[in-house]
Amino acid sequence: MTGIEVEPTLDETPDVHSQPCQCQSYLRATERAALAAARWLGRADQEAAEEAAAAGMRATLDMLPIRGTVIFGAIDDSNGLAPGAVIGAGGTEVDLALDPLEGRGVVARGGNGAMSMIAVGDTGNLMGLPEMYMRKLAVGPRARGAIDLLRPVAQNVEAIAEAFGRRVNDITTIVLDRPRHHDLIEEIRASGARIKLIQDGDVTAAISASIRGTNDHLAIGIGGTRQAVLSAAALRCLGGELQAQFWPTSRREIDELRELGIDDYSRLFHTEDLASGEVIVAATGVSNGDLLRGVRYLADSARTHSLLMCTRCNWVRFVDGIHFFARERREEVRLLGY
Repeated sequence: MTGIEVEPTLDETPDVHSQPCQCQSYLRATERAALAAARWLGRADQEAAEEAAAAGMRATLDMLPIRGTVIFGAIDDSNGLAPGAVIGAGGTEVDLALDPLEGRGVVARGGNGAMSMIAVGDTGNLMGLPEMYMRKLAVGPRARGAIDLLRPVAQNVEAIAEAFGRRVNDITTIVLDRPRHHDLIEEIRASGARIKLIQDGDVTAAISASIRGTNDHLAIGIGGTRQAVLSAAALRCLGGELQAQFWPTSRREIDELRELGIDDYSRLFHTEDLASGEVIVAATGVSNGDLLRGVRYLADSARTHSLLMCTRCNWVRFVDGIHFFARERREEVRLLGY
């Protein structure tokens, strides 16, 4: 049973007391990564920001009672977070999809919407893929079942508008501002839908399209396989839908897929193909965005804003955290917004 497909009765609710869920422990890892990365906001050094985030995340994960295998992680192994690395203090076996700093370029420029993120699943539940491109389309629960990535964009926009009971020109699409999306953007404009162009953060876009109140309705475009798996895990928790299709750019990438047993790279992947079973997703804002507020440093503390989702516990939580830098506190705890 997941926290999406079945509304549990009292007797069906998972017994989290006999086997405590560790979902809240993973939140500490994204908080620590965000606190480290946010120090580099606007300093034009994306490598340093990413290294700081990865080091903070690794230090926290190594203290957890898990034996975690990294499915997606750092490209280099300087912080021991490369794919295939095994981390944790030993215990429950899990797979980890890590993005210590989604939007490192955003942080370097001092922009909005960067965050730190982790997706966790039982062994084999998060699909391991080579780093390459995928076409993706993501929507929230209201439009689940109405989309088809293989159909023209205009038809998907019309179906989403119908699901929301709105006009097409009231629908907002989120697209990465990249040259490869030139034709896609023109298709969306021709459909009559509104467009929000973003510089980075297509996982954030997928989540935003699945949460009420953002006024975003779909995220579409070509992004990485890492982001596809992270988005799928998040949408499993939120009740949304993701469809994805490989977009290889070289013969080498096609060969890599064949080595994994994927001969038909045009195959359409759905949410549960990429993230199945029980999943945990934790994300903490590094810089301010539409979804999460960034780290705010105070006199002797810092404040973080995070999103924690877990299908086993069947919850979605926005978490406002205050982190003190010293035992002797001179600063009052403030209500959110003050």
